Amino acid sequence: MRKVRWLIAFALVGLFVPAFAADEAPKGEKLEWKFELDKTFYQKMETETVQTMKVMGSDIKQTQTQTFFFSWKPVKKNDDGSWDIKQKIDAIVMKIEIGGQPITYDSRKKEGGTTALGDFFKQLVDSEFTLTVSKDFKVTKITGRDDFLKKLTSANPQMDALLKQILSEESLKEMADPTFAAIPNKEVKKGDTWKKESTLDMGPIGKYTNTYDYTYDGPNDKKLEQIKVATTLKYTAPDNTAVGGGLPFKIKSATLTSKNAGGTILFNKEKGRVESSEMKVDLDGDLNIEIGGQTTAVNLKQTQKTTVTTDDKDLSK
Repeated sequence: MRKVRWLIAFALVGLFVPAFAADEAPKGEKLEWKFELDKTFYQKMETETVQTMKVMGSDIKQTQTQTFFFSWKPVKKNDDGSWDIKQKIDAIVMKIEIGGQPITYDSRKKEGGTTALGDFFKQLVDSEFTLTVSKDFKVTKITGRDDFLKKLTSANPQMDALLKQILSEESLKEMADPTFAAIPNKEVKKGDTWKKESTLDMGPIGKYTNTYDYTYDGPNDKKLEQIKVATTLKYTAPDNTAVGGGLPFKIKSATLTSKNAGGTILFNKEKGRVESSEMKVDLDGDLNIEIGGQTTAVNLKQTQKTTVTTDDKDLSK
């Protein structure tokens, strides 16, 4: 009888073993931003673009490299859990080559640039914004836009209407939001997914709708958390109500398709920030552009690669 009781006891224990094992299984990783008051971190964002346009049977090739150096400083934690973070453009390096003719600008050098484009980039340096980032890490407010526009239009008054459309407060929020939205700010396990959609309305240049699909891929050999990103980009040509804003052309229609779009984000769990990221997108399609009352068909092929690195030290030095 005692033997039977022991067998029943062991059988009952066996029934609960899977439940105990599941309860004690390794938990996921909590990936969330961490801010420290008045502690600045720095970013370097480099974008390389190779563009080929076929216009009236001729190929026009343009290569462009832009490097922005940013600093981010949390300046206030609000009662509702949001943070005010000051973003500053510390330096810019730019190189554009069109038809074999290079245009360069480096704000870190005294000579800077002497072209109109160089003068425009010069106005960007030292510009500051204060972003309010909610407790769920969404950019809800940006201050500093008006001063920023004044700086840009002081050197280029003819661009005032265009810049006000392109750099609306909503557009600036959409530009900044993906910086924080890529991180789930919750516990995730390998294979877990989440999504972010963003629409950037550039007025007379058109509208860009991005869908980001994120997948947590676990830590790499440097103990950085890997997040894979697949991106779908949809371009919509501006409608008839869009104001030209001083542009020398008007986009009448366009069919652009993205492919090979996506990349990898490496997140530093201990520091609570993105350590680095690399994204790439290919665009291909046709546009009809009106210049001087005449419409011209343009075939566009473009490859763009963006890399971002983060550090505790100023990367512009």
